[in-house]
Amino acid sequence: MTASRTARERVRAELTREITDIARRQLATEGAGGLSLRAVAREMGMVSSAIYRYFPSRDDLLTTLIIDGYNALGEAVERADAACPQDDFPRRWMTICHAVRDWAVAHPHEYALLYGSPVPGYQAPQDTVAARVRDVTVLGRLISDAWRAGTIRPPADSPAEELTSEAAALRDLMPGVPDSVLWRGVSAWTALYGWVNFEVFGQFNNTIEDRRAVFEHSMRLAASTIGLAQ
Repeated sequence: MTASRTARERVRAELTREITDIARRQLATEGAGGLSLRAVAREMGMVSSAIYRYFPSRDDLLTTLIIDGYNALGEAVERADAACPQDDFPRRWMTICHAVRDWAVAHPHEYALLYGSPVPGYQAPQDTVAARVRDVTVLGRLISDAWRAGTIRPPADSPAEELTSEAAALRDLMPGVPDSVLWRGVSAWTALYGWVNFEVFGQFNNTIEDRRAVFEHSMRLAASTIGLAQ
């Protein structure tokens, strides 16, 4: 019975993987809003009712694709950061930035699912949260490490009082840093993803040709916002 159950689990895992692979190809041709379980079933040669045993609804399939995407991006960022000397904070920052951009450029349709327009009618469940913060957790850890090491000097300016409560949800991502540094980290974080969004969604077409070089320059400017000396 154990061997039989193991075989069934293996078959189920293989079919689930095939379904998600086909669904990712659909993202490229139809977009997230056009994702269809029936179309996936047709491509697999399955009756449409059979696929619902693996994914009860389109939203369940979307959730799996979203979690897979966040995990893939997070793993790429974690691996890149781990390969750097942990006390070389400017290098870690640039390596993390390039890891985000490289993954997004290599997987534009999956990136669009994560950071593009919301899918009409879809509400991401709590299940996506742990995967969603993997990449930014690495960024937050870098800023916390640099602050503890004395690399980041306290900014002369202080955030407005009304931002204190707004910072509460972010302090776990950058533990131990003052709010003035936290908000500079958020500014650099949005600069990174703002750039990547512009590139992936074609806003730089016919404007910037050497995007990698300009990206690197822009991320060095963002590092100076945090207070990381280059």
